[in-house]
This record gives sequence, C-alpha cells and structure tokens, in this order.
Amino acid sequence: MANCDTVIIGGGVIGTNVAYYLSKKGVKVALVEKEDIASGTSSRCDGNVLIADKQPGFDTKMSFTSQLLFKELVSEISYNFDYTQRGSIYIIESEEEFKVAEEYVKKQVEDGYSMRMMNKSEIHEDEPYLAEDIIGGVEISCDLSLNPMALAFGLSLESKKNGSKIFDYTSVKGIRLDKKGAVEAVETDQEVLITKCVVNCAGIWAPEIGNMVGIDIPIKPRQGQLLVAEKAFPVGKRKIVEFGYMMAKFGDKNYRRNVSPELEDLGIAFVFEPTQANNFLIGSSRAFIGFNTHVSIEVIRGLAERAIRFFPIMKDIHVIRAYAGLRPYVDDHMPIISKVDEIPGFYIASGHEGDGIGLSP
Repeated sequence: MANCDTVIIGGGVIGTNVAYYLSKKGVKVALVEKEDIASGTSSRCDGNVLIADKQPGFDTKMSFTSQLLFKELVSEISYNFDYTQRGSIYIIESEEEFKVAEEYVKKQVEDGYSMRMMNKSEIHEDEPYLAEDIIGGVEISCDLSLNPMALAFGLSLESKKNGSKIFDYTSVKGIRLDKKGAVEAVETDQEVLITKCVVNCAGIWAPEIGNMVGIDIPIKPRQGQLLVAEKAFPVGKRKIVEFGYMMAKFGDKNYRRNVSPELEDLGIAFVFEPTQANNFLIGSSRAFIGFNTHVSIEVIRGLAERAIRFFPIMKDIHVIRAYAGLRPYVDDHMPIISKVDEIPGFYIASGHEGDGIGLSP
C-alpha cells in the first residue's frame, strides 16, 4: 500500500499536465497509466495549439491562455518538446467563405487577438505552392505547435522531480469508496493507493473508470486518420486548414463544401502541418467506428485527394505511413472538467476531443 494526496488516472497530455501542476504546488501525486506515458490518443494526433478553430469569446480565451502557459512551460521543462510558434493560416475557396471569415476575424481582432485577412496576392506570396484558384486566407500569428509525446514525457519527468510517483504499465482494477461514498483508495494490479482524491484523465477510457464508481461519463471514441509525408522541400511554411470545413462552426449550418459525397461521408478536410523533421502531416478525418485504430485505404485516398486539391505539387511527394487515433468525443464538443458531487473526491478531466493538446495546461 502507498499513501498519496491525489491519484491521477491516465498518462496522456491531460494527466501529465494535472500531475505537473499539482506537484508544483506540493501535492503528493501518483499517476497511473496502463501502458507507457502518452501511448494513447496523445501518441496518435498532431500537435497544434490553436485559437484559429475556436469560436470568439470563451473558447478562444481558454486556448489563448494555454498558449501563454506553453511559453512558460518551455523554460520550466528541461525536456525538449519541439515548441514552435509559426502561426497558422486558413485558406479560402469562395466568396461566401471570405465573407464569413471577415466577420470572424473582425470579432477576434476586437477581442484583442492577432489575426488578419489575406487577399489573393498575399496568400499566394506567402504560400506559393497553393492552388491558383485560392482567393484568400486568414493569418493567425499566435498559433503554435509541439510534439505531444515529448510534452507528456517532459511533464512526467518534471513531476517525478517534484516528488510524484509514476506507475506506468499499471492497470486500475477498482476504486474503493468509504461508508459515506467518498473516495478511499485506488486498487491497481501492482498495489493499493490510499487516497481521498482521484482525477479521471483517461480520455476515451474515462467511461470505464466512471463505471467503477457507478457513474456514466458521456464520452465516446471518434477516429481520425493522418498521413505522414517523406522529407521534402518546404511545401508550406506553417499550419494550414481549409476554411470551408469550419463554415458549420462560424457560418451557415447548411453550408456544403464543393467536395464529393464520399469525402463528406468520411469527414475529410484538408489540414497541413510541417514538422521539425522537415516532412509534414496531412489530415484529417472523423468517424465513429468504436475503438478501431486501423487505417482505411478509402480515407487515405480521400486525404491525398484533398491535399492535392490545395497543393497540386503534393502529387509528386510520397507518403511514408498513415496512422489513426481516437478523439474523446462529447456531444456538445466541450470537455468535462468537474468534480462529481455524488462521489466526493472524484474528479473528471476528459473529453477534449481534438483540443486536448491545446487545452492541456
């Protein structure tokens, strides 16, 4: 048996951030991860920290706060997690998209964020390999990227320096409650951890942990696939996203992109991210297919098709691999960050969907 103030379940970027910040405050932390650190969703995603895909107001404020915290973490964590602030760009295909983008940028600038509209000549001067019919863009200068696995490893190492215990390759078998229904201990396949506080950071597996104390957590896995290109010349300078995919968020809910029904059904949109290794990632897709992390040739073809539409030069660049990850999806697209009143001492920090990296600090 071991005694600790708080047990954190899940060793991805959310769990390791919670461990790091609690341990900084002198909390005696135990982090339990059933495999290796960052072996789940955090190892099967891109590493973006964006305000670009956030609604004006609360969503943007939370993401921008994270960006400021990441700047602090660069100097606090000795492990290099490839922090890079290149900014990001939305690319615009139609006049309808351009009008929605203008209104979006106007609101964000009024709130004090650094964004600007780019006309056709500006976007093509900035990204010369773009398809000629792209009519404009939005530049968001504060957006940044990082390596999620390196971030989680760095946070776990700093937490250990602060006195935390990391139980990797350790499975949670149960959560013991006292006679009043409050958290009393976490039972693992290694030992029993005596504690009055549990933080469920298990992501797509958060409902499994919730079941151990009799609560239903409405999170389900949503698969996304990415392509990894070979090392090549700098096709694009920074994160690039098609604005049409965000129209449902920023504009008319009935807006339909000029894509085939197959691409729409597969939830495919163009997302480009250069890496520190001088290659790049291409995404993305969305599908509800349970816990399946196998890649699909139909999705691979769709991702490549959409990439070549925006950057025709990509047809001559090889893809070296593809992989799939599972986002912890919640119907209202908001993460669940809360205590559970029915179970004193039980907290949830899960369900960030595609924003887990960006919101983790």
